[in-house]
Amino acid sequence: MSIDDGQFEAGKSLGLKFPTTMINVILPQAFKNILPALGNELISLLKETSISGYIGLIDLTRGGDIIRSLTYEAFIPLIAVALIYLLIVVLLSAGVSRLERRLKKNER
Repeated sequence: MSIDDGQFEAGKSLGLKFPTTMINVILPQAFKNILPALGNELISLLKETSISGYIGLIDLTRGGDIIRSLTYEAFIPLIAVALIYLLIVVLLSAGVSRLERRLKKNER
């Protein structure tokens, strides 16, 4: 819906079939538009996995709780888990912003 109908008509006027027009013309432009929302959703899902650990699934936070119960160290495993989550989120954010910059270079 965010891509102008003229883009589809331009592909049609070039003699491209529907699947070719969608793959080579429409979807790359649509991907540029949805990339920020998709990246934010990916990061939100990553953060919410720590909530699922308390429901019963094993994730990074639950692993920290297991280490804490074995070593009786309360602070260090939680700091390690927080730093790992921070590192993952920073890497994902940097990757999404780099991809956005690379895709914006083609907009001229």
